[in-house]
Amino acid sequence: FREDGFLVLEHFFTPEECDSMRNQIHGILAKMEVPPHLRTEFSTKEEEQLQAQGSSDYFLTSGDKIRFFFEKGVLDARGNFLIPKEKSISKIGHALHAHDPVFKQITHSSKVQELGRRLGLERPVVVQSMYIFKVRQFRSPLTPHQDATFLHTEPLGRVVGFWIALEDATQENGCLWFIPSSHTSGITRRMVRAAPGASTCVEFVGSELTYNDSQFIPVPISKGGLILIHGEVVHKSEPNSSEFSRHVFTFHVMEAKDTSWSKENWLQPTPELPFPPLYT
Repeated sequence: FREDGFLVLEHFFTPEECDSMRNQIHGILAKMEVPPHLRTEFSTKEEEQLQAQGSSDYFLTSGDKIRFFFEKGVLDARGNFLIPKEKSISKIGHALHAHDPVFKQITHSSKVQELGRRLGLERPVVVQSMYIFKVRQFRSPLTPHQDATFLHTEPLGRVVGFWIALEDATQENGCLWFIPSSHTSGITRRMVRAAPGASTCVEFVGSELTYNDSQFIPVPISKGGLILIHGEVVHKSEPNSSEFSRHVFTFHVMEAKDTSWSKENWLQPTPELPFPPLYT
């Protein structure tokens, strides 16, 4: 992990634990109600981010709630669904770890806590969580990025992603790709809260480097596997070109000891939900 910026741990969670998360999310989807004017399409492309979640308080205030984000092109101009709503979802975030009992138990499970200790985390807190669907018909890529662009700390190097494959993640259905050891050079771009009165809620400072595709290596992983992701390692995923889905639950942890969480980050702790300690 320290050398490459990521670590693959196969079979970290049991098939039963993975199925419990998938079953729970189906129940959440069945009860999903999002008013048309609040429906937001999720994108990792900078221009589309600023147009979609960047102009929406629904995204900016989702850090302490369970909220729904949709694939590009599934909503008409009035925010009505063009396809069944349960098939239009891109991700659910950002506080499943706090508000849902199944995802809370997984996030704070004894094996996750033990892994945190083995990583040397002394006072880790959970800052956000997401359920990602990677629906095959939308062929949505995850563009190359560093998590610290969106979750910035002083000093850097204090954020770790826990990425759990709830189904086999293959090159065909959109596994992660990494540039090994790319976590040692800092970051060149940040997404920050825009000044009051701006046309968008967030803006980008700096620019993303251009990466050569040959630098990336694919990292397939079996159902139940966990990938640890350093906050500054460059990673991406390609579109899902298979006949199979690729569901994932992921959450981010910050070492809170001697660390400052940027007040410019889009995600902020609230009085209702301070970042909860990982160790319980």
